[in-house]
Amino acid sequence: MISAPRSGTRTRTRVLGDRPVGPGHPVYVTGEIGINHNGDLENAFALIDAAADAGCDAVKFQKRTPEVCTPRDQWDLERDTPWGRMTYIDYRHRVEFGEEEYRRIDDHCRERGIAWFASPWDTESVAFLEKFDVPAHKVASASLTDDELLRALRATGRTVILSTGMSTPQQIRHAVEVLGSENIVLCHATSTYPAKAAELNLRVINTLQAEYPNVPIGYSGHETGLQTTLAAVALGAAFVERHITLDRAMWGSDQAASVEPGGLQRLVRDIRVVEESLGDGVKRVYDSELGPMRKLRRVPGVVAEAGDREPVAV
Repeated sequence: MISAPRSGTRTRTRVLGDRPVGPGHPVYVTGEIGINHNGDLENAFALIDAAADAGCDAVKFQKRTPEVCTPRDQWDLERDTPWGRMTYIDYRHRVEFGEEEYRRIDDHCRERGIAWFASPWDTESVAFLEKFDVPAHKVASASLTDDELLRALRATGRTVILSTGMSTPQQIRHAVEVLGSENIVLCHATSTYPAKAAELNLRVINTLQAEYPNVPIGYSGHETGLQTTLAAVALGAAFVERHITLDRAMWGSDQAASVEPGGLQRLVRDIRVVEESLGDGVKRVYDSELGPMRKLRRVPGVVAEAGDREPVAV
């Protein structure tokens, strides 16, 4: 059972759909699909299923308007892809879902009982996502300095999740000022794929908690392995996001730093164990300890202080 938030932490709570996010509430776990579907709707469905089966609260996609997000001088550069050699702008279109695909994704998520949202990379994509009843919008670390995008997201009135990778404290503060702190979740992140353990710097979670006392702090991980994400939960992350994949050997830049279905099941299971084990920080003697106390303690302790449980004869 998750303990109730302590006095002074209630203002950290945000709402994603029907779920409160913040201290005292279960960690909100998101499987970041991104573009690991490789433009294949069946891959997207399989990833949604994997996240739902693992117990994730949501999956997340990325939404771009290719002509806006791709520099003009990159459009005609050719590259090798699983679908043959094509220009970069054609590739960007190849891995981008349109409204029909997202309608089907929306239907599939509803059938599986899991939420979905996305990281819009431009204001046109914000308008696109507003056609759906998404619980939140996400700001990718690369977009943290895009004030126009931040203002468009703030205007939606939805919860905004802001990743802080590749960003300075000053840039983070400015982004929070543009978005407003009342309806955001801040996520510590290191924007390397995969990120080295020595560069994860998980204690930044505590730094952000101190800097933004009224904002829930989460973690967006791009490392390999699971233990460091669990450590982020132990440090107080209220929201966790990890890239997910059907197979790390699949084609795509994010696949290698992603979690496969079996690992995702273990991750969600262990997050629930860790959050339950954290407790409320109040030292007490549990009923389960009374038997060992009678059996093992030779010298009784001092009389219980006011407010403690009644002394127990041993």
